[in-house]
Amino acid sequence: MATHLAANGTHTVTTIEQLEALYREPVYPPAKVKETDRVTNAYRALIEASPFFALATSGPNGLDCSPRGDPKGFVRVLDEKTVVVPDRRGNNRIDSLRNLIADPRVALLFLIPGVSETLRIMGRATISTDPALCESFTMQGKAPRSVLVIAVDQVFFQCAKAIVRSKLWDPSIQVERSSLPTAGTILAEISEGKLGGPEHDRIAPQRMKETIY
Repeated sequence: MATHLAANGTHTVTTIEQLEALYREPVYPPAKVKETDRVTNAYRALIEASPFFALATSGPNGLDCSPRGDPKGFVRVLDEKTVVVPDRRGNNRIDSLRNLIADPRVALLFLIPGVSETLRIMGRATISTDPALCESFTMQGKAPRSVLVIAVDQVFFQCAKAIVRSKLWDPSIQVERSSLPTAGTILAEISEGKLGGPEHDRIAPQRMKETIY
């Protein structure tokens, strides 16, 4: 397949003119009207209802997109141009934070369980270790080491089509976790048995409990 695609470079879109000719229909008017440079009251309600978003960053070593989740309301709207997000305990790769040191631009995609529309925020983030701010996000007695302070540049909702097509919230298509490779299996395969395996999976629930915050 890769060889076939490489041999058909004439089918590759490489210019804005080609792209606009391919998608030549007029822009659906609400697609422009919905975009704003601030967090409106309606957009604030969507943000505060979301327990999850994906964070996209860019840096010298490439792109990164990482999941962020907590009880709904964990993304705090300080004012119409500023939102703040706790950086909860992870695996210490800190890929997103490394990128932000070099390039403050971020994109956030929010999901709300049971809701088909998504919300997007684009802006610029700084990494704050302000003690009072970090302490205000304490969960289970543990404050985050840092908080992302995001200056909002763009906000808009995404229509429901992707969620409707994927049936993301439809319980009837939920995948049984046991039908897919476990974390231990994946690690063992990649490390040729040096890491992972059944023992990794056995202790995973307790480790999650101990390190979730």
